[in-house]
Amino acid sequence: MQVDKGHAPMALDPLEPQKIAESVQILGLRYVVLTAVARDDLADHGAGWFVATMQAIRSLQPGTEIEVLTADFWGGLGAEVSQRERVGLVVAAKPACYNHNIETVARLQGKVRRGAKYDRSLGVLAIVKELNPEIPTKSGLMLGHGETKQEVIQALQDLRSVGCDRLTLGQYLRPSLAHLPVEKYWTIEEFTELGEIAQELGFSHVRSAPLVRSSYHAGES
Repeated sequence: MQVDKGHAPMALDPLEPQKIAESVQILGLRYVVLTAVARDDLADHGAGWFVATMQAIRSLQPGTEIEVLTADFWGGLGAEVSQRERVGLVVAAKPACYNHNIETVARLQGKVRRGAKYDRSLGVLAIVKELNPEIPTKSGLMLGHGETKQEVIQALQDLRSVGCDRLTLGQYLRPSLAHLPVEKYWTIEEFTELGEIAQELGFSHVRSAPLVRSSYHAGES
């Protein structure tokens, strides 16, 4: 998703959770994935907004399962509300799955994810498991930034070390000329091999193919 940058964020729409819940009800969705842009301007970085939206959906469509795909909720040392507290707010609402993507291998984090940190993202997934081991966690990488096969395998091992259960691997496609170029197009055979390695490492649910994205067939987990 392309998000315009450099502008002050709009005020939250107090009716947004209800509007989303009504959309879920109208569409009769049995599984939804909630995600959001990073809202560093808010004390809880939007964690409470995830909770409010989940509550609204459940009030109208109780049988719908809800997966969340969040930012890392990092606010820096000494922040009014800690990362752990923010993640904890969402965990307490008991999503069907908690997704946070590491996006790329450790070596390329600074190049691909400016402002994000590899260990910090692993920490989000670790916090979820510490607070509620019963909630499945999920993460994903987009391949094609110049990573090696061994670096990808190391990233998978790192994810498993914090108890990550589910994995998506897809091909990075350059959104515009202002974005990083594609360094490599991984073959279907290579995606299949990485998917098999992921299963051997213990991931319970793996999607690995060029067009796979974070929410690809999410409800089939």
